[in-house]
Amino acid sequence: MLALVENHAMPRAAAFFDLDKTVIAKSSTLTFGKSFYQGGLINRRAVLRTAYAQFVYLAGGADHDQMERMREYLSALCRGWNVQQVREIVAETIHELIDPLIYDEAASLIEEHHLAGRDVVIVSTSGAEVVEPIGRMIGADRVIATRMVVEDGCFTGEIEYYAYGQTKADAIRALAESEGYDLDRCYAYSDSVTDVPMLETVGHPCAVNADRGLRKEATSRGWPLVSFSRPVRLKKRVPSLSLPSRSALTVTAAAVGAAAVTAGLVWYGSRHRARYRQL
Repeated sequence: MLALVENHAMPRAAAFFDLDKTVIAKSSTLTFGKSFYQGGLINRRAVLRTAYAQFVYLAGGADHDQMERMREYLSALCRGWNVQQVREIVAETIHELIDPLIYDEAASLIEEHHLAGRDVVIVSTSGAEVVEPIGRMIGADRVIATRMVVEDGCFTGEIEYYAYGQTKADAIRALAESEGYDLDRCYAYSDSVTDVPMLETVGHPCAVNADRGLRKEATSRGWPLVSFSRPVRLKKRVPSLSLPSRSALTVTAAAVGAAAVTAGLVWYGSRHRARYRQL
């Protein structure tokens, strides 16, 4: 029981995950382009443009200027959209569109962080209407995402909060203060050089599927570089059919006892050390 008491007494920690190309294999917002077209929110030209933007994003990532152009385009595109309709479209198509894109490696890492007692937080530039249900799907405890201004139930096209660059880091610090996270014990994962402020906020940053800029930055700072390449539906993952909830994990930990928990923590640490030695 001593190991459990000591672990419980330690400061809280969290793992912060960027979403696009870190947890899922594509841009979460652009993936819903066809669904928004079928729902009457955009025209065929906009569908083709979002498909092209998805291709460019997957081919080389997006630097600051490209992200700004995408932000301006998407803000103008969603002006006048009914928020409830957007939420319904996402809810109806999320399992079809997003579930097959989730990296198996990311899902396993999320499970490992939960088993180690850390919260999992998705930090994404995409809109909250898209990110929040994805967060629930993958078992995240919290979500930080871009929020649009809403009036009379519709998007105005203006942005209330833009989760990008330094603002991601600021949001992480604010959440750490409110939740009691020790940032030195926290982890962060991202693919983009624009997320360097987020990564350098925590004690354990990691570059996942890094673009050229982040690869260079990670190499110079000695950050781990890892590659996620196996998208898989959650229900097809082995051994678990779905990601466990925090309450389920708590009950399980209490049931298995101190010996199993200690063994699990030893296994978790050795697995991570082996993973990073391979880089």
